[in-house]
Amino acid sequence: MPQFTTRRQVRHSAENMFDLVADVERYPEFVPLCRDLKVRSRTAKGEGVEVVVADMTVAYKLVREAFRSRVTLDRPKLQILVEYLEGPFSHLENRWTLKPTGERTCEIEFFIDYEFRSRTLGLLMGAMFDAAFRRFAVAFEQRADKVYGRKTA
Repeated sequence: MPQFTTRRQVRHSAENMFDLVADVERYPEFVPLCRDLKVRSRTAKGEGVEVVVADMTVAYKLVREAFRSRVTLDRPKLQILVEYLEGPFSHLENRWTLKPTGERTCEIEFFIDYEFRSRTLGLLMGAMFDAAFRRFAVAFEQRADKVYGRKTA
């Protein structure tokens, strides 16, 4: 199964970065390959935890796929877990962990592990997905610069 992990030090607070990653409705504006995202449900679980079920459509040239996932937003732990529910994958898990490193800085850890159900789709989209996932953390950092302004450590 392809998987990718990256850690980045960013000049934004962990709380701001959590808010940015948690704002899934805005993904089509800046996330690589994301063409559409519809929230199906949003449930408060108490203690600062919220669960969102969303359908995301990803596209590249003529290939377009949609999948459903459950996103657990755990604000007290500054963690976001994305679990695959249905679509073209046999498996997909994505985790964001945000660690404060200062008042206005944090470390972002982005992890994704996935496998396409269809070998053909995996061959068609695999390399493109790998490239996109490698740009995810950078895309969120650039979005934070735009939304919150560029900060100095």
